[in-house]
Amino acid sequence: MTCNAVYSGSPWEARVAYCRAKRVNDLIFVSGTVAVDSNGTPIAPGDTYLQARYALEKIQRALEQLGATLGDVVRTRTFLTSIGKFEDFARAHREAFAGLIRSRPASRLGGLCRPSM
Repeated sequence: MTCNAVYSGSPWEARVAYCRAKRVNDLIFVSGTVAVDSNGTPIAPGDTYLQARYALEKIQRALEQLGATLGDVVRTRTFLTSIGKFEDFARAHREAFAGLIRSRPASRLGGLCRPSM
């Protein structure tokens, strides 16, 4: 069995004892990913599109280090703090996976539904 791990440098990886992504033989597992830099500083506070894009780019870098691409992704799972931010997230996800028509991932979206005021 071959096993390789990738770390992004997040301060929580050592503190919690996890890695960004791990390859075991032909399978790659990716940890939940948020838009923070290697110092733990949030990226683009309040901008769902830029945060989603940053997180997907972080995932893409980890996959590449393990010999894979976004075209190899089978499933994505997303949690939004407000369903009203769906279009911004969808734009980033669409841009990341748009050219992959034959290998677009299955996807799940969860979030908080807040009544409009």
